Amino acid sequence: MNLTNGNYERLVEQITDLVLSKLDGADDYCPSFCATDVQRIVDAGASRIGVVLGEGGTAHDWASLIDHTLLKPEASESDIRKLCAEAAQFGFASVCVNPSWVKKAAEFLRGTTVPVCTVIGFPLGATLSDVKAFEARRAIFNGAREVDMVINIGALKSGDDCAVEADIRAVAEAAHENGVLCKVIIETALLTDEEKVRACLASKNAGADFVKTSTGFAKGGATVEDVALMRRVVGSNLGVKASGGVKGIEDARAMFEAGATRIGASVGVKIAQEASGVKSNIAVGSY
Repeated sequence: MNLTNGNYERLVEQITDLVLSKLDGADDYCPSFCATDVQRIVDAGASRIGVVLGEGGTAHDWASLIDHTLLKPEASESDIRKLCAEAAQFGFASVCVNPSWVKKAAEFLRGTTVPVCTVIGFPLGATLSDVKAFEARRAIFNGAREVDMVINIGALKSGDDCAVEADIRAVAEAAHENGVLCKVIIETALLTDEEKVRACLASKNAGADFVKTSTGFAKGGATVEDVALMRRVVGSNLGVKASGGVKGIEDARAMFEAGATRIGASVGVKIAQEASGVKSNIAVGSY
């Protein structure tokens, strides 16, 4: 199945109708159940990408997995406008921008099906939990439909998993009360394997929708090994986002095969072009 934006929306509607028909008349039916809940579930798991993205994956197939990203501090309004135009043209999963650009990005994308994603507590994760929650709510008010938060890395390394989980839950609840996806950046380059497992478990326990490898600002980005480990820990209930260091279609394919259901990259156009057989000369940049 080709899960372009239109087909994806229809899939969500069909699953919603099916589940509601099964629940109709049941004593434990929850009236708050809606298409947003299904969308979050579908987004989080491999069902979103039931198509096999091998050699036959189209540019649109690959674009539907990519958060087209620009998080450089020097990004200008014209840069954000270009990012959004590219996202609308290729059908990327989202554009990911810093919170100060959310409102503008939402304006630039008005009339398209591409949502705005932003980052919370970025890039260090050392912000207080209530501040992260406020930042998430403010970004959502400005038009964000997905939030990628950075965990409290120091708390994790101190063995305070309860604090890490509470920190994630504060943002996840702020996101979910508005029907918004919450992805959790664990910054794998700074963690041991044991810490990566604990971070993934905390994310799962706190109700996050995705775990994400990296900010793109630490000493390393996504690796196939880390993506595979994260997928094993969270199972099929959460999405896994590989971000940082994805330089082209071969890197994206390797991440997908390891278990990634979303790719964060500043070279989304390059990946889509390479998927369609067009050799791209786009330079690889940082977030």
